[in-house]
Amino acid sequence: MTALTKTLGIDWRDRAKWRQACINTTWCLIGCSIGDIGTILFFQISGIPWPTLAIMILAIVNGLLTSIALETIILSRQMILSLAFKTAIGMSLISMIAMEAAMNIVDVMVTGGAKINLAVLPLMLTAGFLAPLPYNYWRLKALGKACCG
Repeated sequence: MTALTKTLGIDWRDRAKWRQACINTTWCLIGCSIGDIGTILFFQISGIPWPTLAIMILAIVNGLLTSIALETIILSRQMILSLAFKTAIGMSLISMIAMEAAMNIVDVMVTGGAKINLAVLPLMLTAGFLAPLPYNYWRLKALGKACCG
């Protein structure tokens, strides 16, 4: 048994759980990206002179909101809308915040500000996917709860 397995009490080699964690993380990434990238792109195209930090904070908030909205729509196929919304709100904000932070840190590091271009998009999306993935696996494996999806 590895030290990590002993410490967290789970087996990190469960391929089925990794596959499900990847699917869940992808849905979360889609929702977060719509709000996050859309916000940054709006300020970039409109030329509204907000400070980079303000744009990034608004992008994170919008990313969280669109992720919750997408999750509510997905869950509403399985339950009534009010319960779907409550469930979406209760899903892991830790995962979404890690995703948003990773995406925005990569954006600033690569572009020097709040800017979207074709070179930074794959890097942002990769960072946004990988940052919360181990947590999402752990949450699914240890708690039986999906972060989203």
